[in-house]
Amino acid sequence: MQFLVFILTYPLLWIISKLPYKVFYLFSDVVYVIIYRIFGYRKKVVRANLTLVFPKKTEIEIKSIEKNFYKHMCDMFLEMVKTMNLSKEEVKKRYHVTNMDVLTNILKDKSIIVVCAHYANWEWNVSMNNYINDKGYAVYQKISNRYFDAWITKTRARWNTTLITQAETVKTVISNTKKNIKSVYGMVSDQSPMVHKGQYWTEFMDIKVPIFNGAEALAKKLDLAVIFLKVSKTKRGYYSAEFIPITKNGKETEKNEITNQFLRLTEQQIKEKPEHYLWTHRRWKHRNRVPKEFL
Repeated sequence: MQFLVFILTYPLLWIISKLPYKVFYLFSDVVYVIIYRIFGYRKKVVRANLTLVFPKKTEIEIKSIEKNFYKHMCDMFLEMVKTMNLSKEEVKKRYHVTNMDVLTNILKDKSIIVVCAHYANWEWNVSMNNYINDKGYAVYQKISNRYFDAWITKTRARWNTTLITQAETVKTVISNTKKNIKSVYGMVSDQSPMVHKGQYWTEFMDIKVPIFNGAEALAKKLDLAVIFLKVSKTKRGYYSAEFIPITKNGKETEKNEITNQFLRLTEQQIKEKPEHYLWTHRRWKHRNRVPKEFL
């Protein structure tokens, strides 16, 4: 069944990826009408999230952010499809890194964890590996359909990126460190962990929730550098990325310092252009289940 779904879906995705950009984004406009206007995909979740984190905004302002978010979301997910036929030269035009020297200079001395949020086009973040000669890894969630999973892994490999699952991350980082293999590890770090796995609870957009701190744990254990990747959507189909160092020496940081800096930088990014954040996820769903020790 997995193979049948793959062979029926793949040709359509390939055709979409080959569309000229004007047609491609017209198609995205049609998808927006279907997803938002007709089906209202996760509209209640999006509206609840926006109302929760922006209590001072008016209903008109919330609806404006909501509409712009859905337009961006349709663009972004279709841009993921575009990746299958996107060359290195083309992605460099559409995803521009403004200060690559920040990463390459630190990489001369030690490996780096690059943390980012579900913001702008996080799928194209892996294209930064086109600029480096060292090994680049991206931590991802494995897709249940093994044929699509293999396709995505192969596609990302064209951009000098090796995909690893969360379960493989610690083993990979430790192995490379022991072999003195300098690498870059990309992690999307704003997900919501399950309550029983929430080792750290703190405010995110002024609401206390459980926070993943795996990137900090690795950085402190192996003395890795940590950099925040801030991505801005400059215009439709174009992004600008900036590296913001959090620490060059993970072992020298205080407890939760790396995680807190990541959260503050993510909040700043969201407040600047809230429509480019992924609001369809129930990021604040555990806010009423804060353990006593974190109250």
